Amino acid sequence: MSTLGIAVIGTGKMGADHVRRIGRTVGGARVVAVADPDGDRVKAVAAGLDGASAHTDPAAAMAAPGVQAVLIASPGPAHEEAILHALRRELPVLCEKPLTPDPAGALRVMEAEQRLGRRLVQVGFMRRFDAEYERLKELLDAGGIGRPLFLHCRHRNASSPSFFTSDMLITDSVVHEVDAARWLLGQEITAVSVLSPTPSSAAPEGLRDPRLVLLETAGGAIVDVEIFVNCGFGYEVRCEAVGESGSAQIGEGQTMLVRSGGRGYGEIPQDFTVRFADAYDRQLRRWVAAAAQGRVAGPDAWDGYAAAAVSAAGLAAAHNGVRTPVELVERPALYR
Repeated sequence: MSTLGIAVIGTGKMGADHVRRIGRTVGGARVVAVADPDGDRVKAVAAGLDGASAHTDPAAAMAAPGVQAVLIASPGPAHEEAILHALRRELPVLCEKPLTPDPAGALRVMEAEQRLGRRLVQVGFMRRFDAEYERLKELLDAGGIGRPLFLHCRHRNASSPSFFTSDMLITDSVVHEVDAARWLLGQEITAVSVLSPTPSSAAPEGLRDPRLVLLETAGGAIVDVEIFVNCGFGYEVRCEAVGESGSAQIGEGQTMLVRSGGRGYGEIPQDFTVRFADAYDRQLRRWVAAAAQGRVAGPDAWDGYAAAAVSAAGLAAAHNGVRTPVELVERPALYR
């Protein structure tokens, strides 16, 4: 099997982590080009790669010799332009969430794919590749706890970065639960409500943290998401599915349990790259194998569009304080 040449667009925290992962833990691929507006940073990343070229323009990186696929880890507002350029070159794409910041941009991505007549875009909702989430999906699909009635979700971060906004609690954090719920239940989300308690004293001034987001699904299930990005103690993602004949919970695992001096304690991951390290590895391995064959191995552009539409409804619900329906176009044949 030949080695897949990848152009990585964006060399911040996620982009640099993907570059490291491709070089150390994923076989059958190598980074041949990197792009970032920060010229010094992209040169430093490229310097650590054998034969990789450095660019400040994503289009130039995609045109570099040996590029056969594109991994996009730049900020969300830059995704659409980079994806559309990759599609014009008919290059397989793995794009970190969000696909685009708004549903209109995601629709344009889907329209470009439909003109090609094949799916080339995969969205980086890595929870679908987490072993615990996969086991829960298998259980639900097999009817192991009967018809699902509720998903109870908790999503907590130790602290939020300085640039984090109240809207980003929904568009950058809860969006993971949005995709996970759609996938686990096999149902579209039809409406969103957002409740906000008095902000935590640990939240930066002006940040509405925490929040409770309620999602209604086409199959009559209810999903509640506690999003708390300044909880102080660590990174924690949990999900409990409650069905007509049972329940199942994931996310209770700890990285290590220590017993010493008559006491026992468990470590709590402090970062999503630790909690979902294996999921990121598995996602990238499967994408590399699929991209080498010109296909998608995970959530596609429709999934990215649906998540953007739910996020848009969530923002409206948060701003207006009312239950907001989710507006989706009819699902194109390419994504059925």
